[in-house]
Amino acid sequence: MSLYSKRGVSAQKEEIHEATRSLDKGIYPKAFCKIYKDVLCGDEDWVNVMHADGAGTKSILAYLYWKETGDISVWKGIAQDAIVMNLDDLLCVGIYDKLLFSSTIDRNKNVIPAEVLEAIITGSQEFFDMLKKSGVTITYMGGETADVGDLVRTIAVNGTMTARWPRSKLVTNEKIKPGDVIVGLAGYGQSNYEKEYNSGIASNGLTSARHDLLHKTYGARFHESYDTSLDEHVVYIGPHRMTDEIESGTQKSEIGKLLLSPTRTFAPVMKEFLENHFEAIHGLIHCSGGGQTKCLKYIPENTRVVKDNLPQPPVIFQLIQQASKADDREMYQVFNMGTRLEIYTTEKDADKIISIAKSFAVEAQIIGRVEEAGKKELVIKARSCDLVY
Repeated sequence: MSLYSKRGVSAQKEEIHEATRSLDKGIYPKAFCKIYKDVLCGDEDWVNVMHADGAGTKSILAYLYWKETGDISVWKGIAQDAIVMNLDDLLCVGIYDKLLFSSTIDRNKNVIPAEVLEAIITGSQEFFDMLKKSGVTITYMGGETADVGDLVRTIAVNGTMTARWPRSKLVTNEKIKPGDVIVGLAGYGQSNYEKEYNSGIASNGLTSARHDLLHKTYGARFHESYDTSLDEHVVYIGPHRMTDEIESGTQKSEIGKLLLSPTRTFAPVMKEFLENHFEAIHGLIHCSGGGQTKCLKYIPENTRVVKDNLPQPPVIFQLIQQASKADDREMYQVFNMGTRLEIYTTEKDADKIISIAKSFAVEAQIIGRVEEAGKKELVIKARSCDLVY
């Protein structure tokens, strides 16, 4: 059993998928988000989409960093995480504007004071204001903020995003076919709409990242930061403290800041693609839960995806692997490994897509291709060997 499983987490969410197996898959089963006909207005040419996601256990990292340093600004990053994990999923069905967002914040009032709530709420609005400058409009509809100390040890930050969208402008992944190439967009670096270096960690795999990187003393000092029923051999087993400095990019960064890098949104970049190069996009995959194996859920039957040109994982993933001793197979299943958005397109259109991404200072390259095969399959050429899923 992997360390990830021993901590009560599943990268593939097998039990969740089984529980929802009988639910309606919407009108486009291969689409990244569930899409329904327009029940709001009854227009056959439009659809409705509603999506829910959140920052996950990254909020515990913010809690630890805030308690250790007093820096309350890290909570604004958690607000961004909860928004982007919704927004960038919706980007993958072609939706990039005129969105509604409602937040759900559950806290333990005994450990999370009002100033933390204020930082999250104002951070949300500041992020929406930034996106509006890029032509991406999201209306903040408020939401639910509840004091539920019996349910949560610290705080859970989640949200729901919804949109009404023209059916003719959807990306449903039905156009993905053998012969397509995959352009990967990096989640790390510093885009021209970000204020600082982004480690690329996003908001998946943070249970493992936290326990594998951080020192045992965090468990001793902050019992509220983990499930105390876990085997102590999997709790905070790393070599680092939050304020340890590591070389990242062209500068030094604290371990805590690398782990808390706010999830990068690709909305400004994707707005350009979807408005002006829509026909070039055959499919879109957000490498979130399930990491680099996420595509298996959405590619057509009888196809093989070969990822043989992924960039070297940025420093945060190297640190996690060194500390955890996890093999490549587990790392690529749990983490995005630095490449967080996949664009399925033709070889002819790939250079144009790469050039546009780089104009936003977002690194991009062809990372692989789609082949015809006898069964659905993914092959990742890692440093150690070919990984077949």
